[in-house]
Amino acid sequence: MATAQVDADDFALLLETVRRFTRERLLPNEDLVEKNDDIPDEIADEMRDLGLFGISIPQEYGGIGLNMAQETQVIETLCYASLAFRSLIGTTVGIGSQGIILDGTEAQKDEYLGRLATGEVISAFALTEPGAGSDAGSITTTARRDKSDFVINGTKRFITNASRAGVFTLFARTSTDKKGAAGISAFLLPADTPGITLGPTDRKMGQRGTRTCDVILNDVRLPETAIIGGPERLNKGFYTAMKVLDRGRIHLTAVSVGTAQRMLDLAVSYAAERKQFGKPIAEHQLVQAMLADCQTEILAARALMQQVADKFDNAEDVSLEAACAKYFATEMAGRVADRAVQIHGGAGYMADYPIERLYRDVRLLRIYEGTSQIQQIIIARNMLKANDQ
Repeated sequence: MATAQVDADDFALLLETVRRFTRERLLPNEDLVEKNDDIPDEIADEMRDLGLFGISIPQEYGGIGLNMAQETQVIETLCYASLAFRSLIGTTVGIGSQGIILDGTEAQKDEYLGRLATGEVISAFALTEPGAGSDAGSITTTARRDKSDFVINGTKRFITNASRAGVFTLFARTSTDKKGAAGISAFLLPADTPGITLGPTDRKMGQRGTRTCDVILNDVRLPETAIIGGPERLNKGFYTAMKVLDRGRIHLTAVSVGTAQRMLDLAVSYAAERKQFGKPIAEHQLVQAMLADCQTEILAARALMQQVADKFDNAEDVSLEAACAKYFATEMAGRVADRAVQIHGGAGYMADYPIERLYRDVRLLRIYEGTSQIQQIIIARNMLKANDQ
């Protein structure tokens, strides 16, 4: 077992606090978030007070400093409630802070990490474009050098927390003569920089309260010191992103396990109460089979998550395992959602029941931050690479 960065007693207190907060504050506000497509300011402030924005940021920079095994437990607990709440902190906990931690200059760490940890500043990750999603190496947003500055033009799409962000981790092509990822740099772009325009908030199938929109960049000027890691990391931005992907995939595994557990609990409660043919439907074997399949897959995903998180904390290469975990857990959540709706019958299709919303919410898990098909490619390539060695 990896050595924890927060001692066991303190972590147990934190986890119990998050569990109570999730059930006492987040669950009662789910319908409001769904209705307004936004998270109440007081809830966001309470999340800041709990330190949730800084769970992955080292203590020396003002964060809580959880290791990966601890982070997964917190995220699983938090994701028992609507996934919109997790999205508020997700971009900061992940690439928004980790790129700076791994490759940022000391000046960049001092400028941003403390404010990210407290939630004073929320980050957004600006990579996806209208013509570049899974093929991130094909981005067309350009950063043209002008003496010691760069002038940036382009459009980013589906950017989570763009309307809330104080800073963007922005990826742009800084070398047009290098193909694919080789000519891409990562910039720290303050949200109040002239030339940034936000599109209207996207209307989505699910995860309402998760705010996404286009980010349009028109002659946005940044100094070369805004490159993550400084000018010496010109054209190396894509490799910064690659470094934090394993952690992000493990994180999303925890998201999937947490929401799947919620859906299963709802299905079990409904099956125990709903009567057909003179007895609760939970006593019918075909319903029991669906419940059993859900429980088995959740336990398998949780065990895989814990194993990969421990290996990550021990500084082992988990590229294959992290992709496997993200792939299995997100697909698992989709299957649990489908069975849970089936167990609810017609009620599961009604918006009055939470399972209807959860069914829509989890569909995105298999798409964002690397689709299931991208995970399959990563898994297979790692297997073939190992075979060649």
